[in-house]
Order: sequence, then C-alpha cells, then structure tokens
Amino acid sequence: MSRIVKWSAALAVVVSGTAAIVGVTALSSAAATTLTVAADGTGQYKTVQAAVNAVAANNSSRATINIKAGTYREIVTIPSNKPYITLNGTGSGPSNVVIVNNRSNAGGYGTFGSATVTVNAKEFVATNLTFSNDYGTGSQAVAINMNGDKGIYKNVRFLGNQDTLLANTQRQYIANSYVEGTVDFIFGDATAVFNATSIYEKRSTGGPITAARTPSGNTYGFLIYKSTITGATNNTTQLGRPWGASAQVLFRESSLSATIATAQPWIDMSSNSWKNARFYEYKNTGSGATTNSNRKQMSDSTAASYTPQKYLAGSDGWNPVG
Repeated sequence: MSRIVKWSAALAVVVSGTAAIVGVTALSSAAATTLTVAADGTGQYKTVQAAVNAVAANNSSRATINIKAGTYREIVTIPSNKPYITLNGTGSGPSNVVIVNNRSNAGGYGTFGSATVTVNAKEFVATNLTFSNDYGTGSQAVAINMNGDKGIYKNVRFLGNQDTLLANTQRQYIANSYVEGTVDFIFGDATAVFNATSIYEKRSTGGPITAARTPSGNTYGFLIYKSTITGATNNTTQLGRPWGASAQVLFRESSLSATIATAQPWIDMSSNSWKNARFYEYKNTGSGATTNSNRKQMSDSTAASYTPQKYLAGSDGWNPVG
C-alpha cells in the first residue's frame, strides 16, 4: 500500500536519508510514505505524534507509520486534514506497542477530550498495537475517540475502564481485536462493526458493555458480530443501555459467556428506556445466550439486512469485511 506522496512545493521540506531535520512539519515530495517511530531513538521519530505531524496536510495517498516495540506515553491526534494514515505496530503482537495516557473527565478534560488517541481523519488504519487509558476507575477516561469515516482497526487492543472506546461518528470497523472496560466501554453515535473481537467486562460487579447514541435517522448503530463476550464474574454483565433514545445495538452470532445477566441483559439509562431502544440479539450461543421476554430476538428475514456489509456500505459501497 506504500507509495510515493507528491506534495506541493510550498509544503516541501528536505529530509535526508532516514533522519528528519529538526522542525520538519511535512514530508518532502521525494520522501517515502513510510515513517518509523521508536521510543529508544532508533527511528526517524521518538513519538507517534511527531510522525503524524510530519505527514503533509491534505495528503492524497497513504502514509504508513511503523511503530517499534515500546510504550508511548503521549496524546495522539490525527487531524481531519491528514487522511490515509496507518499506525502499524511492528512488535510480535499488539501488546508490544502501547500508546497510553491517563486523562479523564474528572481531570477537567471532559469525556471526549480525555481520549489518549483521537482520530478525526477519514480512512485511518491501525494494526497490531494497543490504545490505552490507564487513569483507573471513578471517571470517564477514553482510550480512543473515533471520528473519521471508514476507520479500520485490526488486531488492536483497547484498554480502559469507564468509556474505553468511543465510536463517536461515521463508520468504524474493528476486527480480530480486544476491548475491555467496566461501564459503557463501547459507546457513541457511530455505525460500528465489531467482527471476531473479544470483549471483556473486567469489573467484578459487572456493568453495561455498550451505550449507543444512534441518531434516530440512522438504521444502523453497533453490530457485535461473531465475537466473544466474557467477564470477571457470572450473571453481572449487561449487553448495553441506551445513551440515546433511539440506540441501535445487535449482538449477532456471538458467544455469550456466563458473565451475562441473563434475566435482564438490557437496562435503562437516565430517562431512556431500553424497551424503546433498538436492541436485538440473533443466533448467539453460550451459557449467557438464553432467551426470555427481555431479550428481543431478530428474525431471520430481518437479519438478512443486518450484516456487517450492510452496516458499513453507506452510499459508496464501502466493504472492509471482504
């Protein structure tokens, strides 16, 4: 996917070999689209944000930032005018590259502003790394805030407690990944598909996994597809609660362990009743997948229109699922 990026002469900055000149803010027209970050100084940049800053604004082709094994305690923002950026961890697994911070709502940043990583650009990709917020418990503290359209996250760990993963707007695709938290740790307005992803409720007293705020005019919200739901204790974890009155969440063909509060897996949030939300299950398995009057099951005919591809297609036919 790596290609030479052609920037306007006005934005060009000379880069020699692999060592970036101090103060560089944009890649030159002769520079490759692959950058290297290493906390130990063996790469072009020591921080992820410095590499992001080196990508010229309004780039028209992909820039891949390879991140060597290490812990990067920083705040990273992918601005809206820098699309097509890939953050790729080059360690042996996603736990080897960790981008982490500890901002929180309680610390004065607000929930959205507490994010360790904020993605505002379209067609962002993250692979083989970890996004974490290690603030602890007692406040909203976001690991990632997803905003740009057509975001792809594969083999990524999302670690936090309350409000770990904010799928805030647009379309987001998370596959073969891991999400953990305590309360509302998958939340937001976006249309998001979680495919073959492990989701873990880490609090011993349980809590709701999702808090969707799907706009009423949107058909699709969150799809948890062929994923695995586990938790620290049995019969304590809720599938979700409605942050917005028209919240839409479907757990489809997933393995629900005994952690699920089987009798009442959907609960109210403030004045929003789970009974009025668009909450469904479809062909789930496992000891937590029992059925009763509090667990609306989607019909086969309706489920045909609630596939990962349908969720993400939009008006341009986007299909990252394959």
